[in-house]
Amino acid sequence: MSPEFVRYTPEIETIDPNIDVLLEQIINFWEKKGRESPRTEGTGRAVRGAHAKSFGLVKAEVEILADVPEAYAQGFYAEPGRHGALMRFSSTSGHLGTDAQLGPGLGLAVKIFDVPGEKLVEDEPTSNTFDLVLKNNPIFISNTAKHYLFIEDIANNIHAYLARGRAGFHQLLADVLTGRGALKQPDWAWEEMFALVRTATQTPLRNPLLTTYWTMGAMRHGDYVAKIRIAPAVDSAAHAIHPDLDLAADADVFHPTLVDELKASAFTFDLQVQLCADLTAMPVNVLTVEWPEKLSPFVTVGRVRLPRQDISGPENFEKGDALAFNQWRVTADHRPLGEIMNVRRIYSASAKVRRTLNHQSQTEPVSAESVLP
Repeated sequence: MSPEFVRYTPEIETIDPNIDVLLEQIINFWEKKGRESPRTEGTGRAVRGAHAKSFGLVKAEVEILADVPEAYAQGFYAEPGRHGALMRFSSTSGHLGTDAQLGPGLGLAVKIFDVPGEKLVEDEPTSNTFDLVLKNNPIFISNTAKHYLFIEDIANNIHAYLARGRAGFHQLLADVLTGRGALKQPDWAWEEMFALVRTATQTPLRNPLLTTYWTMGAMRHGDYVAKIRIAPAVDSAAHAIHPDLDLAADADVFHPTLVDELKASAFTFDLQVQLCADLTAMPVNVLTVEWPEKLSPFVTVGRVRLPRQDISGPENFEKGDALAFNQWRVTADHRPLGEIMNVRRIYSASAKVRRTLNHQSQTEPVSAESVLP
């Protein structure tokens, strides 16, 4: 037992009493975006509402380590062993385009196989998969479902704002702050506006294999509360071919970088847990706040190993596109916490629309090898 860490109780979450109404509106937004995406993105195929552009689907192995401190060895992370996995590297943008156009957000989605236990995704409780959905920034750009709805709509049109230069950028910030004029001044989205600026300007664009990724939101961690990150191991960074990238060099830079690196070398990431030690400084319900490591450092509980492999073929994109990743495809010991993480439950609805339009299977794969032999 570790009394310095916050114990999980359901009361640490705050959820808007009108969440069901807001979720219905958010689902309608994402489903509409998905149905329109074959036309709006110009490919004739439905694309993800977020993380639309894939940089590559990679076969991996996740090892949960032995001798992890008890407070960190909870639930799935309490059983040492090795699991097959798939990792999808992507832009976080909901649009397609050149890598330079899509902004600094990079995503990493991990699907871990052979994880027993009932999962919290309602349509797939018996699947043997366990998902992590992460981004190259420790914070998110909204704290409530109400703010999420209009901020995602604004973000969907961010290119139109930025095309107007300085005036467009100022209008973007004003629209986020005031909810396009719909919010009363006490409800202005100050934290969200500052988070948007931070994520848009302070996230370095790097080789995806040399980038750190966070869950952003908190999750139950057995008896405790945690955030998860996946960070490149120091020895892997030392042999990278492309430590620095020039996005102006070509329309597609990240995918060729992954191809080159993984043909040449294996890579390793550290799978790490940060436990909540103070609900004021490390809030569950405010995702625009980064949890300070000085209060609770990240502790390595596992390794994610990417063997040498060839992901250069066009079928790699097709296989990655057919997968769905969801923060709620976890066991109850790792339940996502807070209003925004509850909102992200609805991503399965937009995934159904996308896969239906693209005539793809709605079922989970049974192993990494069944997708990438």
